[in-house]
Amino acid sequence: MFFSRSANLTVSARYSSQNGWMYAPLPVADRRARDRSPAPAVFGLGEDAREQVAELLDRKLAQVAETWPIAVATQMVGCALLVALALIASPAAGLGTIVPSIGIHAAILAALSAGVFGVLRLPGLREWPAYKRNRALTVGVAGVAALSLSLLWAVARAPSGSLQLACCVAVLGMIAVTAVSVHAVRAATLGLGVGIVVMLAVCAGIGMPLVVAIVFLGSLGIVAHRLARIDVAQELHRAENANEGRLAIRMVAEFEDQGTGWFWEADRQGRLTYLSAKVTDELGLADDAVGQPLTDLFRMDNDAPGTERTLAFHIASRTSFSDYSVCAATSPECERWWSISGRPVVDDLGRFQGFIGSGRDLTEQRKSEAEITRLALFDGLTGLANRQRMRSSLDKTLAQKTGPYRATSLFLMDLDRFKAVNDTLGHQAGDTLLKQVAQRLQRGIADAGLVGRLGGDEFQVVLPGIADRDTLAALSREVIASLSEPYFISGTSVTIGCSIGIAIAPDDGDDAETLVRNADLALYAAKADGRGVHRFYSDDMLTGARTRKLLEDDLRAAISDGAFHLCYQPIVSTKSAQIVGYEALIRWNHPTRGLVSPADFIPVAEECGLIEAIGEWVLRTACLEAARWPGSVRVAVNVSPIQFANPALPALVTSALAQSGIAAGRLELEITEGVFLDETRSSEQMFKALKGIGVRLALDDFGTGYSSLGYLRNAPFDKIKIDQSFVRGAAEPGNRNAAIIKAIVTLADTLGMETTAEGVEVQDEIDLIRDLGCSHIQGYVYGRPVRADEALRQLGVENGTAAASGFKVSRAPRTKMLRSARIAIDGVRGDVRIRDISTSGAMLDGLRIDGNPDGVEMQIELVEDQMFGARIRWARAGKAGIEFHEAFNLERLNQGHSARLRRTG
Repeated sequence: MFFSRSANLTVSARYSSQNGWMYAPLPVADRRARDRSPAPAVFGLGEDAREQVAELLDRKLAQVAETWPIAVATQMVGCALLVALALIASPAAGLGTIVPSIGIHAAILAALSAGVFGVLRLPGLREWPAYKRNRALTVGVAGVAALSLSLLWAVARAPSGSLQLACCVAVLGMIAVTAVSVHAVRAATLGLGVGIVVMLAVCAGIGMPLVVAIVFLGSLGIVAHRLARIDVAQELHRAENANEGRLAIRMVAEFEDQGTGWFWEADRQGRLTYLSAKVTDELGLADDAVGQPLTDLFRMDNDAPGTERTLAFHIASRTSFSDYSVCAATSPECERWWSISGRPVVDDLGRFQGFIGSGRDLTEQRKSEAEITRLALFDGLTGLANRQRMRSSLDKTLAQKTGPYRATSLFLMDLDRFKAVNDTLGHQAGDTLLKQVAQRLQRGIADAGLVGRLGGDEFQVVLPGIADRDTLAALSREVIASLSEPYFISGTSVTIGCSIGIAIAPDDGDDAETLVRNADLALYAAKADGRGVHRFYSDDMLTGARTRKLLEDDLRAAISDGAFHLCYQPIVSTKSAQIVGYEALIRWNHPTRGLVSPADFIPVAEECGLIEAIGEWVLRTACLEAARWPGSVRVAVNVSPIQFANPALPALVTSALAQSGIAAGRLELEITEGVFLDETRSSEQMFKALKGIGVRLALDDFGTGYSSLGYLRNAPFDKIKIDQSFVRGAAEPGNRNAAIIKAIVTLADTLGMETTAEGVEVQDEIDLIRDLGCSHIQGYVYGRPVRADEALRQLGVENGTAAASGFKVSRAPRTKMLRSARIAIDGVRGDVRIRDISTSGAMLDGLRIDGNPDGVEMQIELVEDQMFGARIRWARAGKAGIEFHEAFNLERLNQGHSARLRRTG
């Protein structure tokens, strides 16, 4: 449907294959519409939530307010006529006795009429809701009608003849004028009839007249009800049409104002009745376009295909035309071109009314076509040069052995997070985004070089004659900043980034293939450095690429040859010092490279698509080897973000559990924060599926990646693993890591999650982690990762109790010595040798304790007859470290009376 914006015409137009465009005024109302509201609401006597109905009732009450004074004046004139007729009549007429009655009636009528007038016109009462004022009006009109009938009944006693007839005509005239004055309000009209019937019953009693009156009252009610419903339906339809008209006009105005197109309208003779203001301005006609023939303003491009028939022919023959290229016929200096289309418009009776049509600016398109003809090859989506054109341009530029363009720089660019836009908003939005990126690139590069799109989200820029690194770096930063600004696509704000690799000829290559390869390596380095940056090519990038390629080849061979094995690092409870689980760690012992770190080959596996095969092998092997351990010991397996994104992961986990026979609760999957970089509905479904299997989930390396408390709230983790960067050095004085660990532990406890401190290497950190409330410890302090058989042996030693290794690093300075001292543990006394001592503790030799010695209380005699309290912190191989309850003054060791502290050699 098309809505005209001309000042005096609001029309609808619809197209049919038989009649073409049908043109007609907008309908006033759809009389087939049915209002299903209850009768009081239809009559306006009850509250109606529809704003349009309330406004309708307000307007009708305002209309009655304008006519009611006339009705009141008529009533007063009627009463005066009755009095006059009574006074001029002869006494024999019998009317003189009703003069007082007429006066009383007139007074009551005046009072009722004034009350109705007040409800309609007084400012205070007009604040009432419309339905309440309608009720008052209806009651007032009913009273006026009843009093009028009472007067009619009084004058009916006059003798028959012209005098009686004149009195009846006067009273009926009063009733008729009152009815006409309130006819706009259907409830008041019905109220008038009710008042007459009620007064008839009072005056004439129950009889045939009353029955007849009730019959006619019913008819009046039906008519009034039908009219009230029609009123409501018409008002709703009128409001709907008005809203649609306003919306259409706004849309047309927006469409025209934004420069995307324009509309025109012509009468039967082909004279314009409307033309968009912007086209009028471009034609230089101001407001003079209206009234001029369409064919006088536009001149066709006769060289364009499909233009054998002219505009004048279509106007004269009243036929449609489409996409005719035209230019200004009135202004030769106007260089603009438009595409114009039009169709004939007919009304409902098939009568021709004129033409309506649209147009769009072809100026830029024609310029682009000319440019494409000149440049030959462009990207169809963005209008940028495509891969072939860019390669040709680069070849030609590099082939110039002399001249200002010999030094040439090449930008290779890749959009960051573009895939997320495609996945979430769809490919159409992705195409729109690429177009906007292309526009920004062209503005940013301007005349400095040639911008092209190689495919997907990869762009290239050839910059002839620019080799200065500072200039290229500045331009790269400007491009990255420009492309990182928000984009608005279908009402949605989208933010992406850009990484740039730069290669400069001839230093980085003197042929196109070499230069593109090196720019690609620089781009790879930019992505590896965190994206959103630029990097210049250097020779070590090529070396690194070759190394990665060799490592990738070796990695593929390792998978097929079964060259991997697993080691297991114990996870120890801080409360019992028992091993509660192991983390499976992949190891690769290469025949020539030696032991290859996972930090080196895992990123390569992720890049070349091998990580899922490696991950499946790790998961199945870990489950099979853990099946030999006690049933209470868990095994933890790392899951990469790529594995987590694979919908087949739950099936793989279920298969590995079934193959090994271990309980699902013994398998713990460790997931890094990287999986939350692309939070989607599929992530929630994956968490739900894994928890449905019954496995445990741990958030690995917490605090080092995409840290957010939001996913702790939503993801069903059983454990948080605190990264070792927060653990190391936490026991040193002044280090803030302890406060961070405490905060994480408190958060995990609140959420009902366990915590594991990773990377614990010294005993001071064991004490600290335990004191901070962390539930588990993992690190070299309890040994390096071991093979599955050694892990099984560890679990069989002392009930799986883990022995801490290493020494404290945050202890007070120690004094080396070899002295004997007496100790007491649980009432048992003995002698030991002190190897070294400090103000906070000592290391003893000759002390053997069965079971877990950590935390065992003891007494030691450092000064004769004086026992000092201490606590054993570690003990193994006959040696033990103790911690004094209170600081000991080392000067007391030199007192002569310390007989019990003897030098033994």
